[in-house]
Amino acid sequence: MASVASPYGLKPVNELGGTPYAGATRSYLIDPAGTAANIYNGSPVYVNSSGYLAVATATGADATTNGFPVGTTNTGIVGVFVGCSYVNAQGQVIYAQYYPTGTTGVVNAYVVDDPGVVFQVQSAGTVTQAAVGANVFFSTGAVATGSTSTGNSTASVVAGASAVTTTAAFRVVGFVNMQGFSVVGDAYTDILVKINPGYHTFTNAVGL
Repeated sequence: MASVASPYGLKPVNELGGTPYAGATRSYLIDPAGTAANIYNGSPVYVNSSGYLAVATATGADATTNGFPVGTTNTGIVGVFVGCSYVNAQGQVIYAQYYPTGTTGVVNAYVVDDPGVVFQVQSAGTVTQAAVGANVFFSTGAVATGSTSTGNSTASVVAGASAVTTTAAFRVVGFVNMQGFSVVGDAYTDILVKINPGYHTFTNAVGL
């Protein structure tokens, strides 16, 4: 039961048809010169015009000024970041929960990029049964935030009252089960969402 706000970004659960998520990821490169932001586990990421992975900071509230990835033309995110590996200054291979800003060299990022994956995410408020089938998006100011202690994103989606029928990043497909029962209407409801077509690079016909 989520009675306090404890957002954790997007966590893969299963495929839309119900098949359990088996841990599949694809490897992408982060700019070897480094990037100016941490990338946390559970954060939406996109491939930039140089072909490197970067964190998306737009909310996905619409397909224009708030569209993925950077708040302009919506070309979509490539998926959700779940960790990376790189060689540190001592020559050790580091497998990390998050990408620390400024890390240079060859950095392999691991991304859940299947557009059919269903993700668990916490809402910034109560979500009721009426939100199923509606669209939601990230809360303002919380898209690229996270904890350097846990390495996890602290992004959440808007509350159920803010769910929309117009275009937005995620479709609400259900609720997280706790002890066999769906938890509906908690103060900070944990919900299940899928990335909508057009907000994912692989379901968007717009080139990068």
